[in-house]
Amino acid sequence: MQTSMARITINGTPTSIEVSDEVEFLSEALGNLRDSGQITNDAYLDAGAIQGGLSLVASLLEQGVSNEEADVQISQLSQRAETICAAHPDIDSQIESFRK
Repeated sequence: MQTSMARITINGTPTSIEVSDEVEFLSEALGNLRDSGQITNDAYLDAGAIQGGLSLVASLLEQGVSNEEADVQISQLSQRAETICAAHPDIDSQIESFRK
């Protein structure tokens, strides 16, 4: 998830399409990881908070929220992603293993 956050912010404030694409990727990867038993339900739910937060950011961007407000939301999600990755140390690499 830290990689996801870095990917969408590498060029500054992302577009709603970039964030939506990442939400879709996270949804698929997390579902596959949970279904295969590679992550616990707790890890799935924790990571889902990031996915949901990014979905909200995509909606805000689509509605024309300022870049500053989007950046604040993304920063908060990045901090949460760090906490989740500390609690579930392999989750970032597990998610990224689904990236094409």
